[in-house]
Amino acid sequence: MITDISYEEVGFFEETRYEKIHNKIFDNSALASKVIAKEIAQLITEKQKNGETCVLGLATGSSPIKVYEELVKMHKEDGLSFFNVVTFNLDEYYPLNRENAQSYYYFMHQHLFNHIDIPADNINIPDGTTSMDKMEEYCIEYEMKIKSYGGLDFQLLGIGRTGHVGFNEPGSHYNSGTRIITLDYLTRYDATSDFNAIENVPKKAITMGIGTILRAKRVVLLGWGHKKAEIIKKTIEGPITSDVPATFLQQHKNTTFILDNESASELTRCKTPWLVKQCKWDESLKRKAITWLSHEVKKPILKLTDKDYNEQGMSDLLALEGSAYDLNIKMFNGLQRTITGWPGGKPNADDSKRPERANPAKKRVLIFSPHPDDDVISMGGTFLRLVEQGHEVHVAYQTSGNIAVSDDEALKFAEVTQDIAGNNDAVSTYQHIIDLLKKSAGQGKDHEEVRNLKSAIRKYESYAAVRSIGLADEYVHFLNMPFYETGEVKKKPLGSEDIAIVSKIIEDVRPHQIYAAGDLADPHGTHKTCLDAIFESLDNLKENDFMNDCWVWLYRGAWHEWEIHEIEMAIPLSPDEVTKKRNAILFHQSQKDRVMFKGDDSREFWMRAEERNRSTSKLYHFLGLAEYEAIEAFKRYHF
Repeated sequence: MITDISYEEVGFFEETRYEKIHNKIFDNSALASKVIAKEIAQLITEKQKNGETCVLGLATGSSPIKVYEELVKMHKEDGLSFFNVVTFNLDEYYPLNRENAQSYYYFMHQHLFNHIDIPADNINIPDGTTSMDKMEEYCIEYEMKIKSYGGLDFQLLGIGRTGHVGFNEPGSHYNSGTRIITLDYLTRYDATSDFNAIENVPKKAITMGIGTILRAKRVVLLGWGHKKAEIIKKTIEGPITSDVPATFLQQHKNTTFILDNESASELTRCKTPWLVKQCKWDESLKRKAITWLSHEVKKPILKLTDKDYNEQGMSDLLALEGSAYDLNIKMFNGLQRTITGWPGGKPNADDSKRPERANPAKKRVLIFSPHPDDDVISMGGTFLRLVEQGHEVHVAYQTSGNIAVSDDEALKFAEVTQDIAGNNDAVSTYQHIIDLLKKSAGQGKDHEEVRNLKSAIRKYESYAAVRSIGLADEYVHFLNMPFYETGEVKKKPLGSEDIAIVSKIIEDVRPHQIYAAGDLADPHGTHKTCLDAIFESLDNLKENDFMNDCWVWLYRGAWHEWEIHEIEMAIPLSPDEVTKKRNAILFHQSQKDRVMFKGDDSREFWMRAEERNRSTSKLYHFLGLAEYEAIEAFKRYHF
């Protein structure tokens, strides 16, 4: 039976004067995807009952994958048939043939068409091999074919950070049709991980036009993650402009944006809800509002006045609390209590106003690191403190991280090892690896022997890094979760074996503290998969007695930091500790200088980690608290 969930039950929408496009906000993309899949399935079955064809416009990229998974599930488990469905895909890279694993033809068949009963003749995807001299004619025919079916009944969209829908880049006309287009640099940059290097990303694409999309009877746009938050705000709240092509959807009468909490985070009603409605003021919202107010009027918390609150739309909070003075003191004290030099709890101390428990004085600590350097990049100073303060600290590297070692780096290690090898077998083995590296360079998938070498590089870099902060080898664990071991950027879905591995290390250590990466912004999704495995393991293990004493702290990675109102434990670092953290990061030499997956930030990991930690310290100081060299921040997860 098709799952019975609806927008009203699980999505949040409250129209404000700022918003020009209907949107729904969900707790997570998985739930939202089920709702969209249900809407598509209902449209298909309704058309079937009426003996009509259902014409779907489909998107590619990471956003719609879970929608397609749900549709496949409905087909296999609920009998949903696609015999009456005709599909038109939005776009395709050019030039690119269908057999290429990066083509959208390949993507659609991999994620949807190979698993349902849609007739092959009903599938329409722009042909990336069309010759340029026939391109105009081909694009017109694509448009005419859509019109011959009466237009699109439903158009599914994603959104790029340039504001493109399909591949309609900034400058696209609202009445544009299917055509070939030159891709924006940012669009190509965002596709780097799929093609292994930006020079491999095609510079052109064939795309449906804005006008084609606007003629669809129903449009649903999916937006996931904080990287999309800024462009989502511009699209929903900003003026209609060709600089942000998605804003043309403001003119469509039946469009809904489906968002998760992170992609909606910059919308006015989410970021500053007190500006659009009366709020229910819990402690988290108070802290968010008051830290925002401090920045808005450029004053530390203790200098805020009644006038400041009233002029910035927070008079109801002031009325609730009585006076700015009382409110400021309360908020200042709350922020001050997040700061502690004792991440494992301070022994023999009153812990009623501290973020961590005093007892047990010596805790078993388990630090999960998605890649073999996230631990020292994200919480190297805290890691050092925990070791120096005598806790039993374990670190578990969830994946091998081998995909992030460049072929050139691996070749260097293979040649050095071959040169010092003491027997012919070793020489022969490494010559084989050298040959593989030279033969397959740039092809995007590593042979098993190459993967093993790259894994070993990262493994021993990790040993060196944690030895530098005093951790013995016996407390270092390499989980090598299977979902990661594909030899290419695209990973397998999280499986039961992955969860079993994570569960076992938790059972073996029986930790009082778990630290985990709560940063979901890494370029190819590994952090989220690793965190999902931890959350599912915690859920499976929560009935065990030892879990009653286990607290979970989430850190952010190299790309993003917790907002000040979210921070529940702040660990100040001295200049010496900042230096020791930097040195630990620098042991990960394969990730230095030429990082393969650095996201939008061109700086090396140690540089951005230090800047982030110093920025957090400066933020606390600006709000009126003590000035530290740097601060690492954590948020508690309650399971």
